[in-house]
Amino acid sequence: MRGRAHKLGDEINTDYIISGKYKFKTLDMKELSKHIFEDLAPGFAERVKPGDVVVAGENFGHGSSREQAPLVLKEAGISCVLAKSFARIFYRNAINVGLPAVTCDTSLIQDGDTIELELERGRVRNLTTGAIIEFKPLPPIMARILEEGGLANYVRKHGDLPMEGGR
Repeated sequence: MRGRAHKLGDEINTDYIISGKYKFKTLDMKELSKHIFEDLAPGFAERVKPGDVVVAGENFGHGSSREQAPLVLKEAGISCVLAKSFARIFYRNAINVGLPAVTCDTSLIQDGDTIELELERGRVRNLTTGAIIEFKPLPPIMARILEEGGLANYVRKHGDLPMEGGR
């Protein structure tokens, strides 16, 4: 994956990703994606291009457990989210809908940098500065879920999730 970084700060909650005020108006992700980060970064939806990456600090995605937050990012063309840490429910929802969420040191990435993500190798390369950021690769089952485009697609194709220790 390769894209332009959109750098945000710490404590980005799900209402910053997509305001709750839209939750009851529509569940159309295309329509909702026009409003991503509008209270935090006005004009974000117009600036983002397919393949771009959201880069954040600590505790990204805390707040509500709505799946709309990672779904709307994916619909807007975001290819992945890099953050120093994630709220557990956002992280889980992101993987389940097929949006890579990578925990890594984001201090070497600035807004507008071009970055390349190698999920299997556990590496982010900042093509603008040459910096390389290592991270722990995702567990194999999570990588397979992402490859299939999310948990529902994985289960449709494979019928079930493998159990620990196999079966």
